Amino acid sequence: MTALVEYPVRSEVTSFLSGGPKRLLIGGEWVPAASGRTFPTHDPATGAVLAEVAYGQTDDVDRAVRAARRAFDDGPWQAMKPNERERLLWRVGDLLSERAEQFGQLESLDNGKSAGIATAVDTAWAADVFRYYAGWATKIEGSTVNVSMPFAPGGQFHAYTLREPVGVCGLIVPWNFPLLMAAWKLAPALAAGNTVILKPAEQTPLTALLLGELFCEAGFPPGVVNIVTGFGDAGAALSGHDDVDKIAFTGSTEVGKKIVDAAKGNLKKVSLELGGKSPNIVFADADLDLAVEGSLNAWLFNHGQCCVAGTRLFVEGTIFDEFTRAVADAASQVKIGPGLDPSTQLGPLVSQEQFDKVTGYLAAGLADGARALTGGKRWGEQGFFVEPTVFVDVEPEFSIVQEEIFGPVVAAMPFDADAGVAAAANDSIYGLAAGIWTKDISKAHRTARQIKAGSVWINQYNGFDTAMPFGGYKQSGWGRELGAAGLDAYTITKSVNIAL
Repeated sequence: MTALVEYPVRSEVTSFLSGGPKRLLIGGEWVPAASGRTFPTHDPATGAVLAEVAYGQTDDVDRAVRAARRAFDDGPWQAMKPNERERLLWRVGDLLSERAEQFGQLESLDNGKSAGIATAVDTAWAADVFRYYAGWATKIEGSTVNVSMPFAPGGQFHAYTLREPVGVCGLIVPWNFPLLMAAWKLAPALAAGNTVILKPAEQTPLTALLLGELFCEAGFPPGVVNIVTGFGDAGAALSGHDDVDKIAFTGSTEVGKKIVDAAKGNLKKVSLELGGKSPNIVFADADLDLAVEGSLNAWLFNHGQCCVAGTRLFVEGTIFDEFTRAVADAASQVKIGPGLDPSTQLGPLVSQEQFDKVTGYLAAGLADGARALTGGKRWGEQGFFVEPTVFVDVEPEFSIVQEEIFGPVVAAMPFDADAGVAAAANDSIYGLAAGIWTKDISKAHRTARQIKAGSVWINQYNGFDTAMPFGGYKQSGWGRELGAAGLDAYTITKSVNIAL
């Protein structure tokens, strides 16, 4: 393979990358790490270093927590009226929209995803999330309660509830949707009146830092939003910090369990959006053209680096060979290349570590006896590219069926409609999402009720909306993000009862 073609980078992106080492945002100021150390972040399409980033560690987390605590306890944030918080959040959404192409290209360079998708989907949706929760800032309400007080006969009481911010929140976000996942957590946390420390993934810190500039420009008080870049030790320090009231984490189930353990010291509140191994179910009566396209999207979107990816493809036996061949043929025609190429449909994996993990699963699947209808190996010699791979002849106990691969790999299995598919679909430690393809609406509803997953999409896949709660069953996590339910993670209810 020849060297990858270079594509033009916007001047504001070049300026951001060339402006010296990226710093931490603490207390409204951009500061170096206490140690003075930095680490490189790379372009996964070429391996080239994009920028040096401050290596935040425990001392920096301490500084950020102190700043957030001051802003929560003593700063102007709590005194601000809800409509003032509303205007600030809306302003962040507007600034994201104004700079969408800058964010899109920066995300593409740091993560590897298509710049077009990062602009039109990730950045646009992030802006929508900030505007959605801006509106909620003025609508977080308690209620009056008509109490009986049976042990106080004859008494009169006025009882009500308040929904108050939790306090200082640590937000730890993953590398697959760096900007979007930051928005999912920042917007509701801030709308509810909390202060925050954002810890982006070490593989993809750049759009979080650029977002920090928008918070400063929008006029957020110092210390309300703090950003500490670094590795797992920074995340562990944040999770275990006794002056942090809440941790919200998106990432692997393995790390999620470590966060729960770290958080037990002060019993801080924890919400988790974790792994998945989602079933995508195709019945013989489905619109097969639509189902092929949708099933391809289910496991190739974001290069398969998606927690909801439909990587267990269950196809009714009467159409199994025809359907899996159609999916494999479509996958083999996907355009692979760097994210800055407008024609790219499948970009590189995010890092050497992720590339090694995914190619290891490819080797394990073949060794176990699976057959690749297409793909099965690395693509090219430069960058972290993997061919889209469709496995058949798989057994439920294979690692490629049971474990989250987080790459462009799907395992297809036939099922008998008379015997049912729910038991096989639910045979997983995860329960994040599912897809169902059928023209029979009664069958669709019945199957949706049988599947243990937080999101079920019928005749579509990745059917997200900001107003729809998102989260998992089983080991896919605790709590919900997005929608009105997303505020529950960042508020606490107080009961007030007054004897009149």
